[in-house]
This record gives sequence, C-alpha cells and structure tokens, in this order.
Amino acid sequence: MLGEIQKTLKKYFGYTSFKKGQEKIISSILQQQDTLAIMPTGGGKSICYQLPALLLPGVTLVISPLISLMKDQVDALNNLGIASTFINSALSQREFEDRMYLASKGQYKLIYIAPERLESERFLDLLRNLSVSLIAIDEAHCVSHWGHDFRPSYLSITPFIDRLSHRPIIAAFTATATTDVKQDIVSLLALRSPGVFVTGFDRENLTFTVRKGVNKSDFITDYLSTHKNQSGIIYAATRKEVDKLHEYLNYKGFSAGKYHAGLSDLERNEMQEAFIYDNVDVIVATNAFGMGIDKSNVRYVIHFNMPKNMESYYQEAGRAGRDGEQGECILLYGAADLHIQKFLIEQTLLSPERKSNDYQKLQSMVGYCHTPQCLRKYILEYFGETDVTETCENCGNCNDETELTDITIDAQKIFSCIVRMKEQYGINLVASVLKGSNIKRIRQLRFNELSTYGIMSESSVNEITDLINLLIVEEYLYVTEGQYPVVRIHHKAVQVLKGNETVMQKLQKKKEQVKEDSGLFESLRTLRKEMAEAENLPPYIIFHDRTLREMSMHCPTDRQSMLAINGLGEAKFEKYGQTFIEHIQKYVDEHDITPAAVTSAGSTDNPNKDKAEKIPSHMITYELYQEGKTLKEMAEEREMTSITIQNHLVRCAQEGYEIDWNGFIPAEYEKTIVQTIEQIGAERLKPIKDALPDEINYFAIRAVMCKYGF
Repeated sequence: MLGEIQKTLKKYFGYTSFKKGQEKIISSILQQQDTLAIMPTGGGKSICYQLPALLLPGVTLVISPLISLMKDQVDALNNLGIASTFINSALSQREFEDRMYLASKGQYKLIYIAPERLESERFLDLLRNLSVSLIAIDEAHCVSHWGHDFRPSYLSITPFIDRLSHRPIIAAFTATATTDVKQDIVSLLALRSPGVFVTGFDRENLTFTVRKGVNKSDFITDYLSTHKNQSGIIYAATRKEVDKLHEYLNYKGFSAGKYHAGLSDLERNEMQEAFIYDNVDVIVATNAFGMGIDKSNVRYVIHFNMPKNMESYYQEAGRAGRDGEQGECILLYGAADLHIQKFLIEQTLLSPERKSNDYQKLQSMVGYCHTPQCLRKYILEYFGETDVTETCENCGNCNDETELTDITIDAQKIFSCIVRMKEQYGINLVASVLKGSNIKRIRQLRFNELSTYGIMSESSVNEITDLINLLIVEEYLYVTEGQYPVVRIHHKAVQVLKGNETVMQKLQKKKEQVKEDSGLFESLRTLRKEMAEAENLPPYIIFHDRTLREMSMHCPTDRQSMLAINGLGEAKFEKYGQTFIEHIQKYVDEHDITPAAVTSAGSTDNPNKDKAEKIPSHMITYELYQEGKTLKEMAEEREMTSITIQNHLVRCAQEGYEIDWNGFIPAEYEKTIVQTIEQIGAERLKPIKDALPDEINYFAIRAVMCKYGF
C-alpha cells in the first residue's frame, strides 16, 4: 500500500515526499479509521483527503464552508487530472441535476458540498444512489461554539451522516483548535475512536513581527513600496477602516482591492477574483475575507488592527506563504485597537459566559502584542505546544532590528501638558496645544497661556499624535472609554516626570529595498500568467511560485528533468510541460546557460545557479566557524544571540556539515550526559536538563546528541 501511496503522490501531485504528518493521516484514513487532523495552514491538509479519495472506491464528499474555496479546489483537482465537482447554491437546478447524474455514473472522485446542502431531503435521496467511501470535513472548528468561526450549519453534519444507509469514514481537518475545540470536534461530529494527529502549529517559513505605536498609514505605504509585485493581504477591524485605507492606497498609486460584507455579492466576487488572478497586488479586507482562500503566493499579511483572538490572528496570518516560500506576518498595534475589539464584543448578542471567554482570548492577544519573548513561542504555547525553544531566529523579537532612541524629554513635555490640561481632553487637542496651534478652542480655553503651549512647535501635530499613541501603547498614558475619550497619565509617567526613569523609543532600522525577481523566474511568471488567462484560471493553479523557482534554478529542458521538479506531476506535464521546456530552452540559449543535471527534485549540479542568491543565514555562521571564531565572536559579528548561533551550528550538522562538537562539550560531563540521554530518551531537552547538574547548559546536551547521533 505504501508504494501505491507514493506512486499516486508523484503521479498526480508531483511530489516525491510528504510534508510532516501527511503520511500518517493518509494511512489512518486508508485503514478505515475516523480521523481528526490538526495541521497548520499551508501544512498540506487537502492532500490528506484528496489522495485517499483516489485510492478508495466510490466517491469522497468534502464539506467546505465557502463557495470560492470549492471552486478553487475543484479547478486545481481537474487541472491535475482528478475528476471533481462542487454542489452549492451558485448552481442552477439544471446544473445540479446534471452533476448529480454524472456522480451517480461514477464520473467524479470528489464532490465538494456546503454544509447547508446536508439539510436538503432531495440531496439526501440523490446521495443514496452513490457509494460514499469518505466524508472529509474541512474547517472542522466551525462546529464548536468555542471556535472562532462557529457556523450552526456544521451541526447538521452528524444527523446527515446518521441517515446514510452506510456510514463512511469520517475525517475532520482544521488549522487552529484549542483543547476545548478539539474535544467538541470529536464529540459533535461523533467520531468513532478517531486517530487524532496534531502535526504542530509551527509555520517555520513565516516571520512574525509586532510594531507598536507607529503611524500605520505611513508604515503601509513604506512597506508596499519595498515589496512591489508581491501579493499581500491587509486586514482591518472595520468596514470604515477598510474603505479609508483602500482609498488611501489607490491615491498613493498602489494596485489595491478591498473586501468586506458591506459590498454587494458582485463587488465581493470581482474583488476576490482580481486578487486571486493576480490582477491586483494587495487586498484590504475585514475578517470576512480569506477563510478557504487557497492562493499560494501571498507573500505578506499585515494586520492594520489587532484581531480579537489568537485563533483568528494565526489563521489570517497563515494565509501568507502557503507554498512554503518565505512569508511575512506583521501586526500593527495601536492605542485604539483594544477599545475597538471591546466594543465589537459588547455589540454581540452572546451569553455572558461567551463574552467572558471572548474577553479572556482578547487579553491573550494583547499579551502577544506586548510580550518581549519570542513571538513564535508565544503562539505555539497558546495552542498547547510544550518544550518550545526559547528563540526561533525568525520573529521580530528574536531578530530585533530596532535601535533605541531616548525620548524622555518629549515624553515629559507631553505628560506635563496633559497634567496642566487637568487630564480632561483628547489626544488631538493635547497635540495641538503642544504644537502651539492657533485654533479658536485653544484660545477659548486659554490653553495658549499654559507653559507647555508650543513647546513642541518643531514637530507636526501628526508626529506629536503618533508619539502620544506610542506612550499609550507603552502604558505611560491611557485613554478613557466612552463617547468622548480623554487621555490621562498612568503611574509610570509620574516617575518620568520626576526624572527617575527614562523613556526609550524603538525605531526600525531602514531596510534596503527588496529587489524584484528577475531573469528566468520572472519570465516564467509571465508565461504562467498568459496561460492562466487563456484558461481562465488563477496563475497558482497552473504552477506554484515554488515550482517556478525550482525551474529557474535547475533549467529543465527534457521530460525527465521536468518531472523531477516538485509540484509537477504527469497530468500537468502533459498539459504544460512542453510549453515550459521550450520557453526554458529559449532562455538558456539566449543567456548561454548550461542546464542543470537534476536527478531529483531539490538537487542540482548547475554551475550557473544564480550566484546572487542569498546565502542561508546558518551557512554564513558556518563560514565563521570554519575560520575558528568562538560562539561569542560569531554572535557579536553577526549581531545575533548565542542561542541563534548555536541553532545554526546544529542545523549545519543536521545537513551533513562537519562540526567538532568536542569544543562545546565539557569533557568531565560528557559521559554523564550520554548516560542521562540513554536513560530518559532524546525526545525532549528539558527533562534531560533537569536531571543534570546546573552548570551543564542546553547547548552541551544538543552537542552530545549531534556527536552520538541521538
């Protein structure tokens, strides 16, 4: 069976190996076992039911919440040579009848349906003529009241299954599930002794960053200017915020769309398709956009406002980098964000218990925005992972690219002005007084007679407002709730006024503009876009960016080398392979390139591989190690923590590079460490550390593991 699974994976999907957890989940389903799989967005959930569908007799039903997702998935499957269809409210009665007739004749291996369809007696009657082997439930967290996206229609799934003449295998999939939600999924979907697989929540290819107290509009325009021609999503909390930002970005000359529930169905569909088909680079949206969007080449997700909970944030941020390429997730936290989310919770008709739960989740989100620890660690521990490493070397807190500036004097000016205004006025009026603005209200209140009037005249009102918002975020100030919020000082500010404490502002170091992809990769992107337009398909359904990058690296110019590319199966080769081969051959001839001898996907001996390609960070560390530098010297030269350098060396060893571990292992404890690992096991570091003398650090343990191959 294993050989058949591998053969099917390569033939249809173009991969020679599985992602983490996929093989076990697929095996569980094929062994006729109910299955619950909790996998991160981009972790390859779809293959976990699509591949079994090919190997099982009869048809697989896929319950999916969104029409747009169904269409994307079905288009992609048919493009792979897997006969599939969807049944939803977008079909006419004639189309529905035709598809059900073809299904009864065994024409489809997968049928996607909306959960609302399960309440139809007519649909149930038609299904009785089908041999249903598997029911796959996507976005299974929607069945739980405690989930972040509860949908009552999901409660109709179990009664529907109970009425079938033959109970099929049930497989449930979700990307985010706390312990309560996981228990609800098993219970409410009536899974029978299910195999439960949690492949981990980590998305290693994503970088997480929180920016506090910045001018959000300025940040967005700067970021988009340095990430041109890249697909991105910007989430905002309200429709009003979406409209305002969308208008602003288009005024600035960016190619932007928008999406929220206030638009008509036609407008939403047009905006969504413009984004999916790469006709706009960025879409500004509320959380109404995105669930089930399968666009693989989203390179960044920016949250203009803090979301209501970690589940929502991680699912939305996880729409970046679904193709495995690098993605960036940035949360812009401002002073008003907490008030917005509290207001939205209060506007709901939830029970007091549910509201209390929502407030607790909101507080965890605030904690994420303020934590000084590794952001990835915070996320993973929220979802219940244990023994998470202290640093990830791939988040804004671990790779702090900010520089500190002393703003104590400006902070004292602001605090003094607020006190002199009796802490009874809003941010804008305080900023105007500090600026020395000559407005009527200031004169009426005689604030132009205050000693703080005009003491920040060298700054603009917007700059002063930004600074006040930063001081609110850092909890030196706070804003009252209500229709007319006023700004007041916290006890922290008193110590600053007395001169006992300083206030430091983190300023982001200027980054060089990201260079746009060029050469063969960009040429292949253009070819893909042309072919996609001809077939009326999203470009990523033809090939993912990752597949095009491999082509541009390896330059395959024959069938064998083209089929060695990841993500390129036989069906896609038959449709597109020769066209891409001819395009690559022409490029190779024009640029005098010797094609790579590709023996397997991901390997090459191409001497012309792009020399400008960025050297992996851990390999730069390895070069310093080969020069004889100490851990401390490497950390100082690279401006990284010692733990990051240690992680680099371990990774190098795992990739086969030679490391002399003796220099990192205290000789007098080496035997003790080995015996302890043999006794406890090498699965987790903390129990080993706890059993050893305090002077033995984690790196010494990891060094022993690498040396002895634990």
